[in-house]
Amino acid sequence: MNNSVSNTVRLLGAGLRALLVLTLVTGVLYPLVVTGIAQGLFSSKANGSEIKADGKVVGSSLIGQAYNLPLKKGQETPEPDLKWFQGRPQNGLGTNSVNTRYKLILSGATNRSADNKDLVDWVTAAKAAVIKDNATADHKVKPSEVPADAVTSSGSGLDPDISPQYADLQVHRVAEKNGLPVAEVERLVDEHTEGRTLGFIGEPRVNVLELNIALKDLVAKS
Repeated sequence: MNNSVSNTVRLLGAGLRALLVLTLVTGVLYPLVVTGIAQGLFSSKANGSEIKADGKVVGSSLIGQAYNLPLKKGQETPEPDLKWFQGRPQNGLGTNSVNTRYKLILSGATNRSADNKDLVDWVTAAKAAVIKDNATADHKVKPSEVPADAVTSSGSGLDPDISPQYADLQVHRVAEKNGLPVAEVERLVDEHTEGRTLGFIGEPRVNVLELNIALKDLVAKS
């Protein structure tokens, strides 16, 4: 009986030591090492790919933002503030009460087929709005000029980037709204256009937040 108790005590002691060692290694040392390496080599990415302007964090390069006017009395959906470059449509998961406008509680696609009536209606309305909103006194937008990302939300609903084509389509409207020469706004878009990763992965893109920060600076200097 005593031997049995002694063996049980030894096993419990060995198990407790193993638990403490594994807790120390996997729960303390490993996270500290990984965190240290991440902060030392990839600090920007490790901290959320933050974007700063005027000395403060204004967003992340990985998550889109809305650029809207304040809600008017009786409005449920805000109107876009057309002095800024606009991102992709913000349907995200579609019509729901949790996340439809770049909120971070949920993310996802609409999961509707190409012939779904709701999706067709959304795209049709979005295309008409893009054509109308981006028309200026001396520049009209043709339906054939509207790229797909201007009228469809991304797979996550949180895409921070737009295509160079969509950015170019907005140049005349942004220039007019801000009293800037079209050529200067075109230059901003060119400067903020990123190519394919490693030359072959993904598509050329423009980060909307970074572009709008540069636009704000340009307006302040003009």
